Amino acid sequence: MTGLAAIGAGLAALAAGLGIGLVGSNAVQGIPRQPEATNEIRGAMILAAALIEGAAIIGMILSFLMNK
Repeated sequence: MTGLAAIGAGLAALAAGLGIGLVGSNAVQGIPRQPEATNEIRGAMILAAALIEGAAIIGMILSFLMNK
């Protein structure tokens, strides 16, 4: 793995971690404000986390492929 590929993969992982952390944090803050919407908030949180994780995986793959 070259240096640029490692930096690209690291940035993708870092951004995904921050994004999922923000999504989880906001969901945890939103559930006490509207307890009746707990299931909707949880579903939206899981969907957003999956999309963020997918984007991170694509970013990592592209960083490896672009350095060949």
